[in-house]
Amino acid sequence: MLILDAPTTRSLLPFDQLVPALKNAFSRGCEVPLRHNHSIQVDGKEPGTMLLMPAWQAGEYLGIKTVTVFPGNTKLKLPGLHSTYMLHDANTGKPLALIDGNEITSRRTAAASALAASYLSRQDSCSLLVLGAGRVASLLPYAYRAVRPIEHVSVWDIDQGQAERLVEQLRADGFHATAAQDLESNCKVADIVTAATLSTVPLVRREFLRPGTHLDLIGGFTPQMREADDCCFDGTSIFVDTSEAPMKAGDLLHPIASGVMSEVDISADLAELCRSGHPGRKNSKEITVFKAVGTALEDLAAAVMAYETYCNYGQ
Repeated sequence: MLILDAPTTRSLLPFDQLVPALKNAFSRGCEVPLRHNHSIQVDGKEPGTMLLMPAWQAGEYLGIKTVTVFPGNTKLKLPGLHSTYMLHDANTGKPLALIDGNEITSRRTAAASALAASYLSRQDSCSLLVLGAGRVASLLPYAYRAVRPIEHVSVWDIDQGQAERLVEQLRADGFHATAAQDLESNCKVADIVTAATLSTVPLVRREFLRPGTHLDLIGGFTPQMREADDCCFDGTSIFVDTSEAPMKAGDLLHPIASGVMSEVDISADLAELCRSGHPGRKNSKEITVFKAVGTALEDLAAAVMAYETYCNYGQ
């Protein structure tokens, strides 16, 4: 069985190839059961959580991502989250590869965001505001550069030092990057605003967004997490990655509960965009909003790409 560590997995998933791979996966579709969520008891400590996320394409590949979240690890100076991906032959069940799950998750998340933006942002979008400076946020400028002519990147984070460190990295890689001190003023001049935070309070407000902006919300994945206020969903064009988004994302659940929007106001999901079932952005003044919570389809597509690329070129 092939084992792909983090650096190898990273090298096998360049965004200019991963974004088209995700587009193909959403166009084709696959079987994606609901994720399994299990509590793991730890003596004398806060329990851990194990997530199991399976997906498969009949006659081709099947895979499962295992994610463990153990909050008590911080006291042990260990990461709180670990993830692995096991890829199998869907005809025989034979294990094919064990792949670094953290790289799979972070890179497919950024690539899916860019894929959505290829339909929803203006084609001439060149300025990007990134909210957050963590693992996924740090990848977003590179993913977006694969689909739009991104030149200027502003980074806002609750930890200004972390934002400045990401800015240094981006400058070294050819971006004109700055650390954003004021969120409102930076939102008002950005073509694309993308948020990858763990915030539980709205950060982006409707009055921050000028006509033609694309707002990308990918950080919140529970009912308690929010990155945008209710008004961001009032009079804007709303899109989601999958039908699970309005069931679990606080960014959608709150405006639905307050009556600002309903599920019928969601224009399309990512599969419909990729299958040309919806045209995406309709004009240059439209404000588009994309809310993602992630799907095992993306994990499978990334894992297959890494495996096949390695088998064809890596040895």
